[in-house]
Amino acid sequence: MSSDNSLVRFVDIQKSYDGVSLVVKSLNLDVAHGEFLTMLGPSGSGKTTCLMMLAGFEPATHGEIYLKDNPINRVPPHKRGIGMVFQNYALFPHMTVAENLAFPLQVRNMDKSEQKQRVDRALDMVQLGPFGDRRPAQLSGGQQQRVAVARSLVFDPDLVLMDEPLGALDKNLREQMQYEIKHISENLGLTVVYVTHDQSEALTMSNRIAVFDDGIIQQCAPPEVLYEKPENAFCANFIGENNRFLGKVSEDNGDTVKVEIDNNAGTVVAKKVNVGGVGDRSTLSLRPERVTVNPEPGSLPNIFNGVAEELIYLGDHIRTRFTVLGHDDFIVKIPNSANHAQLEEGGTANIGWTAEDCRALDPSD
Repeated sequence: MSSDNSLVRFVDIQKSYDGVSLVVKSLNLDVAHGEFLTMLGPSGSGKTTCLMMLAGFEPATHGEIYLKDNPINRVPPHKRGIGMVFQNYALFPHMTVAENLAFPLQVRNMDKSEQKQRVDRALDMVQLGPFGDRRPAQLSGGQQQRVAVARSLVFDPDLVLMDEPLGALDKNLREQMQYEIKHISENLGLTVVYVTHDQSEALTMSNRIAVFDDGIIQQCAPPEVLYEKPENAFCANFIGENNRFLGKVSEDNGDTVKVEIDNNAGTVVAKKVNVGGVGDRSTLSLRPERVTVNPEPGSLPNIFNGVAEELIYLGDHIRTRFTVLGHDDFIVKIPNSANHAQLEEGGTANIGWTAEDCRALDPSD
C-alpha cells in the first residue's frame, strides 16, 4: 500500500515486554484513508499489541508510528484523535446512553449545544435515537455495542480502533453487527483498524486483512486474495477450510510441480507458489469447493480414487469426508444436486482437481 494515501504508518515497529523476546517483530504496515483493515491471528500473535501501540496504551520498543504523517509515539492517547471500541463495551453504568456519548465531548471542552447535536447525530447513525435516556443495563448486548460504536464516532475521530468488539455477542447478533459496523464505516468513509481471531468476521468486514503469526504479518491482502491465493501454509490453514497434503517435490516444471505424497500415496500436480526445488518438502493446499466428484476420465491432471467415509447434509451442499491418498479427512463440498445421490457412505468415487487450484506451499511439518 502506497504511503501517499496513508492515514497510519507503522515503520520498523518492534515490541518486547521483557527486553528479550519480541512479540512484534519489525512491523511495516500502511493503512489508507477510508480503509477497513483487520488484524487477524491466533492468540499471542501480536495483533492486539499492535492495536494498543497505535492507541497509545503501549509504547513501541523500537520504530515509529505515524498518523497523518505525524509521529505519535510520544503523543498521549487522549490527544491522538482516535476512537476506540472494546469487547466489554466499557460504558459507564451510572450514566445514560446520551451521557456516555457526551463524555468524550466534555473532555474536549465542547459547548453544550454542540454536544447535543453530535450525540443526537451519533445515536441516529446506529439507529438508537429513542434510547438516549436509558442506562446501559436497560439495553440488550447488541444495543450496548452500538452505543460503544456511537461513542467512538461522536467526536469525528480520524481513526477508529476496534478490539474484538463482537466477542461477547451470540452468533446471530454477532453476524448482524458485522454488517452494521461495515455499513456505518462505508457510509461515513471511516478508517477502521479492527482486531479479531475470527476468520469469517475478517472476511465479511474487511477491505484488507493482515494475518499475524508469531509477531510477523504473514500476508496482507484483500479477503478474496487471502482465501484464493494464500502465500504460505499458515495463511492457507488459518483462512477457511483447507485440505492439506505433505510431500516432497519430485519434478519442477516452472509454473507447476509434481509432489510425491508421503508414504508413497501418490503424485499430485500443483501450482508452484512458495516451494523450493526438487527434493524439498512442500505442503499442498486445496479448498474443499474446488474438488470435482467423478470428473470425466482424463479431464483433470489430478484424479484419484476415494472412499466416502461420511456425508453430512447442510442444505445448499453436502459436506463429504473422503479417504484420498491415504488421508481420511479429505473434505469435499458437493453442491446439493443430483450428483450426491450417487454417493453413499462406504462407497467409492473418483476425486479430481486442477493444478491451478492446488497450491504448493512451504513445508509445515
